[in-house]
Amino acid sequence: MSSIIDNRGCQIYNSVPVPVLQDVSQGTGPQDAAPAVHGSQIHSPASIVAQYLLSEVPEFQRLSELRQKGWENPAGDRFFEQQRQAADNTDRKTAKHFFRMMKDIGYDMHQLTGVFRINSPHRDEQCILDMCMAPGGFLATALRVNPGARAIGFSLPKREGGHNVLLPKNPNVSLKFLDITLLAADMGRLDIPNDHPDAGKFLPRQLRPGRAFELVICDGQVLRNHERATYRERREASRLTLTQLALGLEHVKLGGTMIVLLHKVESPHTVQLLYTFASFASVQLFKHPRFHAKRSSFYMLATNIRSDCPEAAMAIQRWKRMWGIATFGTDEMYIQALHEYGRDVDVILRNFGPRLAMLGKHIWGIQADALARAPFLRCNASS
Repeated sequence: MSSIIDNRGCQIYNSVPVPVLQDVSQGTGPQDAAPAVHGSQIHSPASIVAQYLLSEVPEFQRLSELRQKGWENPAGDRFFEQQRQAADNTDRKTAKHFFRMMKDIGYDMHQLTGVFRINSPHRDEQCILDMCMAPGGFLATALRVNPGARAIGFSLPKREGGHNVLLPKNPNVSLKFLDITLLAADMGRLDIPNDHPDAGKFLPRQLRPGRAFELVICDGQVLRNHERATYRERREASRLTLTQLALGLEHVKLGGTMIVLLHKVESPHTVQLLYTFASFASVQLFKHPRFHAKRSSFYMLATNIRSDCPEAAMAIQRWKRMWGIATFGTDEMYIQALHEYGRDVDVILRNFGPRLAMLGKHIWGIQADALARAPFLRCNASS
């Protein structure tokens, strides 16, 4: 296993493939961390992973201590709430800033890993799929690295709370403004109950069977300004993640690349997802040392994807079924499915623990360094 560090402080680790699962949660800052574990929680999957990492990874131990301080400090909550408010109420100036920031993240990510490069020698065969495109910073980076490539970009319509598209118009880019969590036909669901709250909103197939892309970008997040049916609130992050993962993997070309935004390396769901991808791809993790550094977000870079192998097919099938249950099922059905598909975390740590520690250590280190510099924690330290 090799590590790379460049002069901007970015760092990634490579993971060699191993054996497999599922869905991901979103996080925001020090309040991502749950309070201290008590009673029946002590043997929960989250506490088992945390205890393993606390004993094996100094960077995670330091981050956990800083998170706990942030959790106990109301100033931390106010800090991240202000950031969320700013994200929810963007004007043209902040939208341009966000677009430039995403281009900078993409540029630095590519300088370090080469992840945006499409290796196909024929430009007319270079194809990119961006599952949640607006404002378009990552796609702009991909097109800069691969001039002449063709792209399809999905984006939530502005009238439904989506971001403005700031990507310059390009004849090689086809934009489709829609809610990807309603792509029922693409997700294998044709029988829509008439009494479903979104019965008239589910969409016909957008990606024909067999359509393949060398590069798939999956960095969509739930937008708080997106008006949606009440049933979706508690499962929306899962539905969005499952749609991106299932359709992204189903339509990535053999040997292709996926860039996936995730949160909290140590979350049991994220651990299972990394374990799954490592069974059919080479996995790297990337976190920028400046942008969103205080948050738990990071990018999984899956390259040399063996999309034709049984493990990949099983993952796609599993994610589509989970999306169906999250969309059409009850809370009880969804919880049961999570338990059914959740692998024993002890088994995962036994097989994957050392690699998880190596993959995650720089992510936790960058977040810990940023939190240590945060004004709400610096005030605590000086008081």
